[in-house]
Amino acid sequence: MCASAKFWLRVLTEIKNRGVRDVCLLVCDGLKGLPDAVSAVREKTIVQTCIVHLLRNSFRYASKRDWAQVAKDLRPVYTAASEAEAPDRSAEFSGKWEKRYPAIIRLWENAWAEFVPFPAFDREIRTVICTANAIESINARLRRAVNARGHFPTGQAAMKCLYLAIMSLDPTGRGRKRWTSRWKAALNAFDITFDGRLSAGRK
Repeated sequence: MCASAKFWLRVLTEIKNRGVRDVCLLVCDGLKGLPDAVSAVREKTIVQTCIVHLLRNSFRYASKRDWAQVAKDLRPVYTAASEAEAPDRSAEFSGKWEKRYPAIIRLWENAWAEFVPFPAFDREIRTVICTANAIESINARLRRAVNARGHFPTGQAAMKCLYLAIMSLDPTGRGRKRWTSRWKAALNAFDITFDGRLSAGRK
């Protein structure tokens, strides 16, 4: 097991020891060693790459003048109706762009194992897992709050700072109510897809 996998194994084991009983799905941005660590600690967990990050990384290898067309031609790949259809759409993209941008083709081939769960999910699930931007945005706000303070006299003071930063994201609670409503369809799809594991976790 590589060094990065060992690091993630320690992190995931600690999370498990803290009482997290189940993880149905883990969305990440190609973190080296993480899929191997997940399979060692949570063999039922599906590792899904962040689709938005995969697209952004694709644009790194393309000329800016081609971004719009590359994005248009990649869309059928990640919006494929099923996992079985996705390779055909990927082959169509490769046939058009492989000579000009072989690195993009290699990028998707290397990420394929963590990409293919995505087209197998219902559209309700795809909507909420296509990107890890939401959690990254929260992490950025937490880092800003910590950096502004500089240091903390106690661990409790640090926790209070983080709590206040999170609460400031939605001080009225209206946003929470809107998102709770939007998640209903996804929660139903998750519970069916993962065979009642979400319901079992609430008992």
